[in-house]
Amino acid sequence: MPLEALDPMTEAGADREFLYTLNFGPQHPATHTTLRLILTLDGETIVKAVPDIGFLHSGFEKLGEDLDFNQYVTIVDRMNYISPVANEIAWHHTVEKLIGIELTPRCKYIRTILAELARISDHLLCVGATALDLGGLTAFLYAFNEREKIYNIIEQASGQRFHPSYTRVGGLMADVTDEWIQLIRIFVASFPKVHADVCRLLNRNKIFVDRTKGIGVLTKEEAINMSCTGPVARASGVVRDLRKDEPYLAYGDLQDTFKVACAKAGDCQSRYLVRMEEMVQSIQIIKAAVENLPSGPVNVSVGDKLGIPDKASTYRSIEGLIQHFELFMWNRQFETPVNEVYGANETANGELGFYIVADGGGKAWRARTRPPSFLHFSIFPHLIEGHQISDVPAVLGSLNIIAAELDR
Repeated sequence: MPLEALDPMTEAGADREFLYTLNFGPQHPATHTTLRLILTLDGETIVKAVPDIGFLHSGFEKLGEDLDFNQYVTIVDRMNYISPVANEIAWHHTVEKLIGIELTPRCKYIRTILAELARISDHLLCVGATALDLGGLTAFLYAFNEREKIYNIIEQASGQRFHPSYTRVGGLMADVTDEWIQLIRIFVASFPKVHADVCRLLNRNKIFVDRTKGIGVLTKEEAINMSCTGPVARASGVVRDLRKDEPYLAYGDLQDTFKVACAKAGDCQSRYLVRMEEMVQSIQIIKAAVENLPSGPVNVSVGDKLGIPDKASTYRSIEGLIQHFELFMWNRQFETPVNEVYGANETANGELGFYIVADGGGKAWRARTRPPSFLHFSIFPHLIEGHQISDVPAVLGSLNIIAAELDR
């Protein structure tokens, strides 16, 4: 029934006592971050929902026009701060597409491993926090224990746990060590048991199933028309994954190691199940990538005047020393073509794209981003109308909205 028909001031709604407005957030525990929903209620039934963004505006896009292509990596870290290294990879993927850089094989594989670790980390938070909001504390603790292991791996590579700022134009801040590879192998071996434990806790839990099955249904046609991507779209039957459809990094070499996880129901339970299966597939990708990790440099050659020279080159050759000095002491800016480019990666929540307009200088003349959370938050009113207030945490959790992506 349309909202006008429920308005007590109209003849059709004269038998209704009143509708009232409820502010859900921005400081509600179930929103997790600064999300605000303006709900119009008929009793406990939601007849209208209006997402209100702007509580975490940080000017991310304008900063991309002020900082050079390497400096900006510290900013994209803070967009989807649940899986920051995936943002870095997506940003530099677009920059390298603009400049025309071909990464070294070792760099491609290391970035692929990091991207899949970021996917697992993001999905663990989504599943754990959703379970917590619906009353399941144990699954939350299991999930966050695994996230700590991923933080250890990130810290071993970059020196920072939360915002690693690890990628660079044409490569990485530094190569990984044997200890890093060993941490990966330990994680890959131990994760399946924890994954199985979470499945046993939630998959057949009556409370969790009752609060997610048939709730917030999004059809395949609606998912396509509303530009949904990632697990939200694939849970509705949209078989699209950039890792398969437009392979980048090492995904072209690893096509046979993973499958695209999909469902058909399009409800909260399907979005949960898709994420759980995607973590299994990510483990397969990581396992294959780490066991086939190429040797060689992680940065493009010094002759390209873009990548960071390794220590041996810096200490033993004048070319390497000059390149290092120019990059770090003079903050020499790159020369780029006068062009515009769009590049996208398949991150945990869907297609994360960056659009760059270059004027030939070392930083973007215009920088814009296509964050999945912004599009997915816009479909929330469609999913929640007709449901109860108690369904809001389930639907919101299944979309995994990150506020910093909204208010860029």
